[in-house]
Amino acid sequence: MASTESNVKKFLNSIQLPGTGHPLGDIGRVSAADLSEGRASVKVELGFPADTAIDGWREHIAAAVKAETGVADVDVSLSWAITAHGVQRNLKPLANVRNVVAVASGKGGVGKSTVAVNLALALSADGASVGLLDADIYGPSQPHMVGLVGKQPTSEDGKTMAPLEALGLQVMSIGFLIDADQPMVWRGPMVTSALSQLLHQTTWHDLDYLIVDMPPGTGDIQLTLSQQVPVSGAVIVTTPQDIAAIDARKGLAMFRKVAIPVLGVIENMSTHVCSSCGHEEAIFGAGGADAMVSDFDIELLGKLPLDARIREQTDAGHPTVAADPESSAAEAFRNSAQRMSAALAIQGRDYSSKFPKIVVE
Repeated sequence: MASTESNVKKFLNSIQLPGTGHPLGDIGRVSAADLSEGRASVKVELGFPADTAIDGWREHIAAAVKAETGVADVDVSLSWAITAHGVQRNLKPLANVRNVVAVASGKGGVGKSTVAVNLALALSADGASVGLLDADIYGPSQPHMVGLVGKQPTSEDGKTMAPLEALGLQVMSIGFLIDADQPMVWRGPMVTSALSQLLHQTTWHDLDYLIVDMPPGTGDIQLTLSQQVPVSGAVIVTTPQDIAAIDARKGLAMFRKVAIPVLGVIENMSTHVCSSCGHEEAIFGAGGADAMVSDFDIELLGKLPLDARIREQTDAGHPTVAADPESSAAEAFRNSAQRMSAALAIQGRDYSSKFPKIVVE
């Protein structure tokens, strides 16, 4: 039994909140743990957004403290705050953006863009300020996915652009600046230049997270973007089949080569549940993400279902997390986003903004 305040604090640091996959001491801070006259009072601050889960986690902490101390009355103050985390050493963090998270895949067709927009919506639903950058210059799909087809950004000074807003997100894409049917027959340097302009000339407003929907593949363009975009962490999206997982492994290795932390892998289209009979089947095979987790010692952030409604809702410009937040599919996206943001909370913080500028005259 934890009979002292220091023991209670140590105990709190060791427990896991459901669905996070990490000890509380790694993903948050126990700022107070008081015991007096048969009553306990604890104060915990998480390092990631948690509006949709915070009530359940508060009860979980209270129950754990009661069981550990024998105290009947436990008051839990649970809050969250998001800080900026470090990026590649040769790059500076973006202005007004605390964290950039790249969502990538080794190949196309694995549902990366659908995962990216739903992760962004899930973070927003948890209370974070979130932006979405469509970095897939050759095949921008986010304007369609968030219902902004035909819209164009505005500029007050002729040099910068204001992001468009949809479903609570700040959104920017090359798709806002070109005709939907216009092919992007650009070579690598033009693509990286275009992305740099979208990234740095967009007036993002106080973002906790900027989710970057990366172009698929692991070629020169993807490597160049990984070296030029200041990223706090990356998420790899794959399907269970071996062919997709083989390419996803290359994408993971690429991020590690450029010193970008890989927060984990998401297995999309993991299983399909028949809407008529309820039979569950692994249409695209099984084990692809599990093998990556084992071989690379990374976290499995989630397994997402193969569900026709996800496609229908995304095609309609109203992705699943926003269109049907109570569905099991939306819950799977939210759980993946929580594990992702919790994994990012463990990463080193960025203190560059706190250092004074030194001028030699």
